[in-house]
Amino acid sequence: MDKQCIHAPLAPTALGPYSHATRAGNFVFCSGQAGIIPEIGNLAEGLQAQTEQTLKNIGAVLTASGCSPADVVKTTIFLKDMRDFATVNEIYGRFFGKNFPARSTVQVAALPKDALVEIEAIAYKS
Repeated sequence: MDKQCIHAPLAPTALGPYSHATRAGNFVFCSGQAGIIPEIGNLAEGLQAQTEQTLKNIGAVLTASGCSPADVVKTTIFLKDMRDFATVNEIYGRFFGKNFPARSTVQVAALPKDALVEIEAIAYKS
């Protein structure tokens, strides 16, 4: 199986030694994205803005990978506070439309840059 590292020019610069995504066969594994505004490198203000920016960043990574949200088969949402679940869930639902991928949501002790939410995704493109 061939492996290809993908750089997404419209997503925030990676905060460490990792690729925005890796293609392995027909699967694309997108690294976790937070609500960082690519142009300035800072987090968006507040939960709603961070969640929307996180999904925009995931969208940029998917596009650079030749995929779209419709190709996503699994996501993992990392929340700093599980009480934010309903707000994130509503914004997430608008992003993915009707054909929702499988998903896990977990609360974590901390996220990079003290983000409130981070989302990773796996897409399948035949």
